[in-house]
Amino acid sequence: MTQVLDFLLGIWDYFAANILTQPAFLIGFIVLLGYVLLKKPLYESIAGFLKATVGYLILTVGSGGLVNNFRPILVGLKERFNLDAMVIDPYFGQNAVTAGIEETFGRTFSDTMILLLIAFVMNILLVRFKKYTKLRAVFTTGNVQIQQAATAFWILLFCFPDLGQIQILLIMGLILGCYWAVGSNLTVDITQDLTEGAGFAIAHQQMFGVYIFARLAEKMKKDKNNRKLEDIQLPGFLSIFNENMVATSILMLFFFGIILVVLGPAYLIEAGFMEKGQSFLFYILQTALYFAVYLAILQLGVRTFVSELTESFQGISNTLLPGAVPGIDVAATFGFGSPNAVTIGFLFGALGQFITIGLLILFKSPVIVIAGFIPLFFDNAVIAVYANNRGGFKAACIFPFISGVIQVLGSALIAAFIGLSQYGGYIGMFDWATVWPMMTLVMNYLGYVGVGLVVVLLLAIPQLQYRANPEGYFLIAEDYDEYVKKMAVKTA
Repeated sequence: MTQVLDFLLGIWDYFAANILTQPAFLIGFIVLLGYVLLKKPLYESIAGFLKATVGYLILTVGSGGLVNNFRPILVGLKERFNLDAMVIDPYFGQNAVTAGIEETFGRTFSDTMILLLIAFVMNILLVRFKKYTKLRAVFTTGNVQIQQAATAFWILLFCFPDLGQIQILLIMGLILGCYWAVGSNLTVDITQDLTEGAGFAIAHQQMFGVYIFARLAEKMKKDKNNRKLEDIQLPGFLSIFNENMVATSILMLFFFGIILVVLGPAYLIEAGFMEKGQSFLFYILQTALYFAVYLAILQLGVRTFVSELTESFQGISNTLLPGAVPGIDVAATFGFGSPNAVTIGFLFGALGQFITIGLLILFKSPVIVIAGFIPLFFDNAVIAVYANNRGGFKAACIFPFISGVIQVLGSALIAAFIGLSQYGGYIGMFDWATVWPMMTLVMNYLGYVGVGLVVVLLLAIPQLQYRANPEGYFLIAEDYDEYVKKMAVKTA
């Protein structure tokens, strides 16, 4: 029996290390499986696997380039001004858990992979029984799952430090699985609307935030002067901003230029970001323009794999998980709506974060926060994409700014409360600065009753969504064109 269990765990470890936690190969595997279930020829199935995997790897190159391109600013602001601070970034958060979990709780980070398995299985089961749960989306973003499993593991150990290993993993697997299923399900309708039926949802770290801001943005529709970014045509010399690549380059030149001038060439050379003798002006210009380059690469990756995933997932939704949609990386939405919304969201989110960080320093907060690029860009850019689609230009400016403020304040409060701030990092994304702090407080003060309450409240959300539109709730995921026709007749 022990040998059989070890063999099964070995298979799981191999699958988890090479497929489940590697989003490019997981997406490719899903496409391959989908085409096989659709009884496509083997050569078409393999071609689909390769195209989807390569497309996701292209997206990864774009995302990684954006993060690395911004690194001199984040590192510089911390070192140049000698700030002993906590970085809000998923990878810093994961490193903080790894550094502190044995010292604080006497546990090891390795348990997070088992937690990930339990949560993933829970997500699939909740979608499989969608007739009762009303849940339609499977969370497939593996690298995000690892980051969330790490922080979730710490949170539950903080709330229940004396709980046994198996009980800890089962309880947190239940909560995390519900969060993945409910959060990604929240984004199904608004993503179908944004992409005109592309057939996917978001599986990332700001699912509740995107949904909330998308709904709030709808309130701005009534303002006739509040047009969408793509509908605004600027006159005269301002017309250069009508072109996304030009607009991004100019805006980022202004943004990067100010901060890099403050850091100064001497620091950048000493830190190894600039070569000695290199022109400071052209370093700033290159840094700004590379932002536009990596954004273009990211959008190419989205276009490459999304169509394959949409078509192939029909095989899975027709057989294994009827009516389900895949929850994928938030960057997939950057290929839809206004390209300028991405840049606008980043800039206004950065403004909100930097102002709030300045206030923390001014008022001598015990926890000082350093902005991490992933919350700074991916949270706020995607919020702007959805907000612009549903509420226009004003919504695309206002809501990322509010998000930036919340990211800093919420992260500072919860990281200090649970003791992660002393290890230099916290996950920092919108949901983990709002939803998870609330769940942590409930579990910490109400114990096992709080665990039950968190699960019940999470599972009540899709029930409320379904009640709001029982006729179109499942149809919007299963047949978007038919959904649009029915809704048009209904509102006529």
